[in-house]
Amino acid sequence: MTQAAVGKQRGWNDRLPPEKAYKPRSGLSRDKRTAEQDKAAGGRYHRAVPLEEGRYARASIMLRLYRRTRRIRAYLRWSVSGETEERYVCDVDEPTRAANLALAWSKARTAGMVVDEPLPEDSSATSMSVRAVMAANKGKDTKPERLLRSALHRKGLRYRVGVRPLPDLRRTADVVFPKARVAVFVDGCFWHGCPEHHRPAKKRGEFWQDKIKGNRDRDAATNVALREAGWTVVRVWEHEDVDEAAERIRGIVAADH
Repeated sequence: MTQAAVGKQRGWNDRLPPEKAYKPRSGLSRDKRTAEQDKAAGGRYHRAVPLEEGRYARASIMLRLYRRTRRIRAYLRWSVSGETEERYVCDVDEPTRAANLALAWSKARTAGMVVDEPLPEDSSATSMSVRAVMAANKGKDTKPERLLRSALHRKGLRYRVGVRPLPDLRRTADVVFPKARVAVFVDGCFWHGCPEHHRPAKKRGEFWQDKIKGNRDRDAATNVALREAGWTVVRVWEHEDVDEAAERIRGIVAADH
């Protein structure tokens, strides 16, 4: 495949580039390597390489040092039917690996090498990123819930999971301390309208505004009903530090004994 540079780079003319400009940190797990690519590309679903018949492959950027020419070259890599494909993107000369990955992703996007992964036709989300957030927050036993439960357990707390504090009230708390009468809800930033991270949708804005408002109204009604029945309600945003949230809950449970 022809290796035509996308954009002109300055390069290192009198010395080898520093390792921090191209070399990944040693011992990075697969998940962390994926997270590094996602961050540089601006999101997981910005890494799509168009294939035949409307299919897409998720790509990565590889930075390769050429010692003879003192150049770092960026290559787009993806897999098709178990075979690795590779395409030259550009030379990069930023001082850090993160900056060079971001530059290479930007060049690849400008050149049309990668596109945004499209939404399924039946999806109500406004983008693949929003769809991923929706999927992660819809179900029970989400990752933020599991992390909080682990933190509570490390502090010696014992609790019940996924039960109704009031049997006649159709509201299920994520963590319940029956003796202390403390109900904990872990709220997803998307579905519950987090004031720090929620951003109004650009598409179907009225629909999502009504949806989020309905969820928040339901949360408020749940708080009132449980408090009137003598329960303490604790709400934890999914973005909160789990150890800090667990310590806050520990203090409330201890005070209510």
